Amino acid sequence: MRLKIVQVGEAVLRQRAKQLSVAEIRSRETQELIEWMRQTMYDAPGVGLAAPQIGLGLQLAVIEDRPEYTKDIPVQITKERERKPVPFQVIVNPKITLDGDANIEFFEGCLSLASFTAVVPRARRVKVECLDHHGEPKVLEASGWHARILQHEIDHLQGTVYIDRMYPRTFMSVENYTRYWKDKSISEIRKLVGFE
Repeated sequence: MRLKIVQVGEAVLRQRAKQLSVAEIRSRETQELIEWMRQTMYDAPGVGLAAPQIGLGLQLAVIEDRPEYTKDIPVQITKERERKPVPFQVIVNPKITLDGDANIEFFEGCLSLASFTAVVPRARRVKVECLDHHGEPKVLEASGWHARILQHEIDHLQGTVYIDRMYPRTFMSVENYTRYWKDKSISEIRKLVGFE
């Protein structure tokens, strides 16, 4: 089942989501919801989807960055983004710790802000303590693009979207990003847009 992805302007995207109990996580309803969210993420396509994005104020998100998503991206760009495939993950009630020593900047999009993108600074490394789809505790330590995805999805659970963190001068349509910017390094973008 494909779920409707709500767009910025919906109140649920600006509210802190509710935590789930272990019993709620293990319920048939939540297990079905996780599978529907997974299919919706694939269909979009996207690398993450948080429950608020489908109109539910729950501390639940799904993540997966499939190898085929990067097959047409030049190697130097995937290297700059520190992007590697990420297996399917479910995060529930996450607590994130940012490694503040190093930030990385790159364009970021959102299924709830369709057809737009902007450069967003994010921590290079994070640690996430959460529950998995069985309600079992787990700890994720991630860097690069995986860390970016986790930060983006966990922001959704707190009522934050990437436009709250972006460099405003870099906000543009995905069409123009693809036409003019997709093959540029972040240092070139910084110079051209003037946010150094």
